[in-house]
Amino acid sequence: MAADTSATPPPEAAIAGLDRLDAVPPQARRRFWEMAWAASWPKLLALVLALAIWELIYLSGFKQGILPGPAQALPDLWHQLHTALLWQALGTTLRRAVIGFALALAIGLVVGALVSRIKPLRAGVGSLITALQTLPSIVWVPFGIILFGANTTAILFVIVMTAAPAIANGLIAGADYLPPLLLRAGKTMGLRRVSLYRHLIMPATLPAFVTGLKQGWAFGWHGLIAGEVVVIILGQPSLGVLLSNDQDQADMAGAISIIIVLLAIGIAVDLLFNLVNNRIRRRWGVTDAAGNG
Repeated sequence: MAADTSATPPPEAAIAGLDRLDAVPPQARRRFWEMAWAASWPKLLALVLALAIWELIYLSGFKQGILPGPAQALPDLWHQLHTALLWQALGTTLRRAVIGFALALAIGLVVGALVSRIKPLRAGVGSLITALQTLPSIVWVPFGIILFGANTTAILFVIVMTAAPAIANGLIAGADYLPPLLLRAGKTMGLRRVSLYRHLIMPATLPAFVTGLKQGWAFGWHGLIAGEVVVIILGQPSLGVLLSNDQDQADMAGAISIIIVLLAIGIAVDLLFNLVNNRIRRRWGVTDAAGNG
């Protein structure tokens, strides 16, 4: 008796069915573009409002002859974007930012971990870390120059001194709000010292730690630009050096162009931190799949 194969689809049909399972539904694609637009239009609106306010200030005659309007400054930015000097300066600044922030992250992690778990150390230097965080970044520039000379090391020193306290404070603040029951449960499971931090404290303090990272980046970025404006190294153009040159030449349009570049970098980094923060919130179950809090 022949087997009934009428209900069994041929291999080609099965493969096509698998392909359809892997395909993204049209509704999901529309949802992605809807989410992208929902995230983009407030920023575009803010940009339009900023340009409108800038134009109104220019038309009011405030600092006439000194302060250019968008129609004068934006072409200068477009011109600079087509020059190698700006991209070389941008590369130098970003390279220093990454190296300095990595050093600050390593130092902030170690200091924050020690201070958050050792009570005498917390009592002794906890307030000092906060005090260091409140110091203006420009304070560290002459200190770094005296200590290391007018070179890249002095600029990296400024980044570390401005970013590391904020990173350490983020970890300390997160550890302060850990439930004691959670710590006791971790110790009951055999977690001690490094393993306790790796498997329990760090995951539990992640939201506060990411906030500390964001603040640390902001403070470190301030310190970096302040250091570059003062510490001018021959043969190493940077955004701070270009800004200082525009100041010396009273080139307001050029200075505004560099400021716009700095703002663009700040917005890009903020978006990156927001993506990380939203992913953490979804994993913690404090937001829905659409990213609404």
